Amino acid sequence: MAIYFYKVWQPYGCFSNFSPHSIHIQGTYWSTVEHYYQAQKFVGSVDAVIIPLIHAAATPEEAAALGRCSTRKCRRDWDLVKTQVMREAVLKKFLTHTEIKEVLLTTEDEILVENSPTDYFWGCGASKTGDNHLGKILMSVREEIRKLMSLSVISE
Repeated sequence: MAIYFYKVWQPYGCFSNFSPHSIHIQGTYWSTVEHYYQAQKFVGSVDAVIIPLIHAAATPEEAAALGRCSTRKCRRDWDLVKTQVMREAVLKKFLTHTEIKEVLLTTEDEILVENSPTDYFWGCGASKTGDNHLGKILMSVREEIRKLMSLSVISE
């Protein structure tokens, strides 16, 4: 069985990058994973001036819109690093917020799928044939948290 998630207000909405769970990463506080992720697209690029605007965006939807503007140039290595950037942010989110870490762990070994009807990279898309990279990251983070927890039990 698979667990499908997408909107923040739906079951497992805490798995969404739009969920209201802040992260503190690389010395900076970010309101959501979406804020952080969208800003990272422009690090070192000619359009890096947009980063403070993304950071200050009132909502993750606003941050996403700023980051998805097709007239801006992303950093040159974005396609190479975007999955790792996302994984670091998602791991930080679940290590920071105990209540959602527990939700993630209660999914046991279920397949997690971002049920985005339009995103075939991060989600499964309307046809359910997408790459589901966000779901894969969540499953990887779940496994890493389990390992970290077993190590802390052993060391006590």
